[in-house]
Formats: sequence, C-alpha cells, structure tokens
Amino acid sequence: MELSDADFKRLSAFLQERLGIKLPEAKRTMLSGRLSKRLRLLGLASFAAYCDFVFSPEGQQSELIPMMDAVTTNKTDFFREPAHFDYLANRVLPGFIAKGKRHCRAWSAGCSTGEEPYTLAMVLSEFARLQPEPGFSFEITATDISSKVLEHAKQAIYSEDRVLPVPPELKRRYLLKGMGVNQGMVRIAPEQRAKVRFGRLNFMQPDFRMPVRQQVVFCRNVLIYFDKNTQEAVINRLCQYLEPGGYLFLGHSESIMGYQVPLVQEAPTVHRRLP
Repeated sequence: MELSDADFKRLSAFLQERLGIKLPEAKRTMLSGRLSKRLRLLGLASFAAYCDFVFSPEGQQSELIPMMDAVTTNKTDFFREPAHFDYLANRVLPGFIAKGKRHCRAWSAGCSTGEEPYTLAMVLSEFARLQPEPGFSFEITATDISSKVLEHAKQAIYSEDRVLPVPPELKRRYLLKGMGVNQGMVRIAPEQRAKVRFGRLNFMQPDFRMPVRQQVVFCRNVLIYFDKNTQEAVINRLCQYLEPGGYLFLGHSESIMGYQVPLVQEAPTVHRRLP
C-alpha cells in the first residue's frame, strides 16, 4: 500500500502535534512500514481509510495508543552511556549526602522497556549498600509514552544477552536466573522492582502530574526526535519537576546550547538545575 503525499502530511502533522515527533520526508518509508501492520490488523485497504479512522471519534478512543506504539522507537540497554551512572554514583549522590539528603527521588523519563530505571535501581542500591552509615533510601519513577513497552518493563524479565552490560557482581546481587522453561532468561530481583513505579506520560501534556519534585532526571535520547522549539519547551517542563540543585542527564547527542533553560552544565550532557 502506498502512503500518498496527502496522507503522509496528515499523519506527520498529527504525530508532531500529539507526540512532538517531527517526521521529515525521509521518514515516510519508515512510517509506511510501521503503520502497514496496523492497517492489516484493522482490515483497512488504504492509508486514506486509516487516516479517516484515526481522526474519527472511535479512532481517537481506540487507535491513538496503538498508533503511538507502532511509530515510536524504543532502543535502550542496561548501563547505556555508563559514564552517566559513574557520575551519579561518584559525584551526584555523595554531594547529596554531604548536604544531608539521604533520600533520592530519580525519574527515568522515556524509560522504554525498563533497562534504564532498573540500572538506576542497581546503582542506587549499590550506593546505599556501601554507605558507612545506614539509612540512604531511594525511589524511582519511570515513564514512557508507549503502553506496550511499559508492560514489558513492569515484567522485568530479560534474555541473558540483554543483561551482558551488567557487571558480574551486580548480576549476582540483583538478577534472578530463570530455571526450566525460563532458562536463558533473568528477572530483576523483587527489592529493586519494588523501587520502580511505572506510568504512561506524553511529553506534549501541559501537566506531567508529578506529585513531588525529583532530584535526578534521566531523559536521554528522547529529545532527538523533536524540533528545537519542542526540545526547549520539554526541557523547561522537565525542570519544573526538578528541584533546585538537582541533575538532568541528557543523551550523548543532545544539548541545551542556545536554549533559555534554568540549567548549568556540570559535565558532558550532565546539567544542574539553578535556583
């Protein structure tokens, strides 16, 4: 099935408005391929028919989330960009302790299938375990726009090849090996799973409904899908939920340069919230 100019423009404009995702002409083939599966599942003969359905009241209720799941990219790994986790453990958290802060609220914004928040859970658990005085605690909020990846994340089950980046000592401490029919799979240990609370969030929402400000926010490799105006708006919105002195971690190809945001760079792609 061919995605016409008119239908591509309708869908790309809709996706940018609802998701903030900018789809240039070069992404037409990708969009067509991913949505073709939805057309077949719905029994629709053309993209024009799909557009009519998506924009109908019924489609807005039933198809919006499946369409979002189909077109969003969810690439992640355990300990992705490991320098960030080193900086968190060796600089950020000791700084909090020095200021008398012994409870850390961390947010994985764009958590995909859960590797990032569970990496945070392991890093924070290790930090707590190694403290000379007990009492350091933490909680993690993990959000994504995709319902499908959130369901995967909540299960916390991964193939052994997915956890290869996890250091051996952390595997022994925080991963459970599957047995029998589950051989070759691992699951995050219950104590770490209990520290992570998952929820669906669209960055285009005017209110993120975060009940308390966070001290650490990881929003990595998400902004690259937005245009510059949307990037600046999203960063400012994230900062509304980041307490002064808290830290925002961005992806290796993301920058705040030229943006009017209440942040100062502390290290490559690591930024601190100004008062």
